[in-house]
Amino acid sequence: MAKAMKAAAKTMTKGALAEALASETGLKKSECNKVVESLAKVATTQVKSAGKFVLPGLCMIKTRQKPATKAGKRMAFGKEISCKAQPAKTIVKAFCVAALKKSI
Repeated sequence: MAKAMKAAAKTMTKGALAEALASETGLKKSECNKVVESLAKVATTQVKSAGKFVLPGLCMIKTRQKPATKAGKRMAFGKEISCKAQPAKTIVKAFCVAALKKSI
């Protein structure tokens, strides 16, 4: 398990992604960079408006409302802790698609 986590520690940069797309498709690297940037813009606007965005075969990005919490005392780890009130938040989560899970 630790070995797999070490391998995944180095992630692909935006430039490396553009380079990989350019070699796969035969387009220029600058064109692929524009495609990656526009995809990010489209995904952002779609998540804001619809609350959901799906990259087919890769992942689904969803938003959900986390309700506000009242101030008070709560039990945590056997101790009573006083908590501040928290406002409601919109949380963004990404889930991988079933096809990706099966392929790994």
